Amino acid sequence: MTDRDPVEAVDLDIYDSGPLPWSRAHDRLVAELVQVETPLFLGTVRPDGRPHSAGVGAYWYDGDLYFTSGPGTRKARNLAANPACTISLRLTGVDLVLEGEAARTVEPDVLARVAAGYRDGGWPVEVDGDALTAPFSAPSAGPPPWHLYRFTFHTAIGVGTAEPHGATRWSFAR
Repeated sequence: MTDRDPVEAVDLDIYDSGPLPWSRAHDRLVAELVQVETPLFLGTVRPDGRPHSAGVGAYWYDGDLYFTSGPGTRKARNLAANPACTISLRLTGVDLVLEGEAARTVEPDVLARVAAGYRDGGWPVEVDGDALTAPFSAPSAGPPPWHLYRFTFHTAIGVGTAEPHGATRWSFAR
């Protein structure tokens, strides 16, 4: 999948600020995901229906977000049962919630490119078969090797936290 434009934008703002352009959220997303300090949270659903949220590090590649998780973690087990999830993040000037699905990817080219991106960001990760390994990771990732997940979103909701303010829901082709 490649970067794409929304098929619909719905103005959610109650103060008549007008809809936010998708380019504002998209450009911040691409620029700020390379920064370790960008807070990003993955929301999943447990098999019994209870929500679960965990901080993850993500990498933007070819229009999708990628993140890692050990196969025994709660988030990985939740995704195995139900791939529907959200990613929420605070970017400069806009809060963003992305709704979509996450699936493990084992494509060698994607693993190599995403690993290179993580290394450029300071995490010394390497491809090991169909997973990733490194000398360290976030405590919530579980022990290596880590699976790589592609998060493909179909809906995004953005709220401007700086001028120009506004709130917009964008829908994308599935």
